[in-house]
Amino acid sequence: MAKRAGSADLPLHGGRVPRWLGERMTRLGAVITEAVVHHYGRDEYLRRLANPFWFQSFGAVMGMDWHSSGITTSVLGALKRGLAPLSGELGLHVCGGRGAQSRKTPGELMAIGERVGVDGTHLATTSRLVAKVDSAAVQDGFDLYLHGFVVADDGKWVVVQQGMNGDRRQARRYHWLSEGLTSFLDSPHAAIEGREQGEIVNLADSRAGPSRRGQLDLLASLGPDRIVRELAVLEKRPAEPEAQLALPHLVMPAHHEVRETDVDMRRLHGNLAAAADRGPADFEHLLLTPGVGARTVAALAMVAEVVHGAPCRFSDPARFSLAHGGKDRHPFPVPLKVYDETIGVMKSAVRKARLGSDEELQALKRLDEQSRRLERYVTGPDLKEIVAGEFRRSADLGGRSVFGWERDPGGAPQDD
Repeated sequence: MAKRAGSADLPLHGGRVPRWLGERMTRLGAVITEAVVHHYGRDEYLRRLANPFWFQSFGAVMGMDWHSSGITTSVLGALKRGLAPLSGELGLHVCGGRGAQSRKTPGELMAIGERVGVDGTHLATTSRLVAKVDSAAVQDGFDLYLHGFVVADDGKWVVVQQGMNGDRRQARRYHWLSEGLTSFLDSPHAAIEGREQGEIVNLADSRAGPSRRGQLDLLASLGPDRIVRELAVLEKRPAEPEAQLALPHLVMPAHHEVRETDVDMRRLHGNLAAAADRGPADFEHLLLTPGVGARTVAALAMVAEVVHGAPCRFSDPARFSLAHGGKDRHPFPVPLKVYDETIGVMKSAVRKARLGSDEELQALKRLDEQSRRLERYVTGPDLKEIVAGEFRRSADLGGRSVFGWERDPGGAPQDD
């Protein structure tokens, strides 16, 4: 039985993803997907998308705002663009999106069904049911505005959708996974992200079966008018709190800056130490690139963890923003030279693996393994010092944000 995996707070952010970042997110998201599928298969990739901690870390390593609800929209959009040309090879298809795009999901699923030979009608019905459960059966104060449906050629799927509570300036993300799902109304969620806010009506909980049956009986025996009168009497009585199962949850704070409390520094120091240790051994060609080689290996250490890390490794999504920064300069501007080098290394590794030579992909795996070994005992600078160093080098590394290019110490802007 699929079940909830946890909850998290996601502050709402305005603004759009700039084209220069969106295009890179598309390329990096696609190549990370290829690497995960190569190593662990399609089913495991779907499981990871259904994990709210991994999903948030995935978005953070791609340079999106590390804590905001915008990660959901931008990651799904990047995957929809990036995986479309690879759908025949990977057997993965991304449908839906935000607003009007979400309403096109059933039609997209029908078309995919005709193309690859799965039951598109069933998938379209599933899409509608999932949306109805999270908008009607689960009444938690969040209105759905985004629905993403990722389906494989064998009919297995994951759904990521998000609701908004404008008054609280918060969002809640819901994750569904087809694996093990036996009912849409008995605790079907793989995860629900968002803060518990007052009383929540969740008729999709397995414990709500008697309630659902009772509602149908009431409707048949009393009629709607009598039910309304009875409800008015009941609402005057003090409510008795009902015990709820405690669920692990990911708390995404409202503050924009990345703080040391947001990062597992032991793991971060392990990433950085592994880059220094394995870089000269496995990425000698990178280190010949003036100014960016060693820094790119450090970014690759975190990308490698997104590919290979166990679920417990993603409890601090903020750490992954230290790979490529963030579009709003938190924790620092996006270093485009490093970002492009990361994409280049990953694409080269995946391309060679397709041809039967996976030495470069294995080098990335060794980088991740070394991170875990070294984090047991290495130490390093505090987060403020790491971030300050990134700002000092930002202009040389092609630093860019929604506010423009970073300037060099002499005040001259970078060329566009």
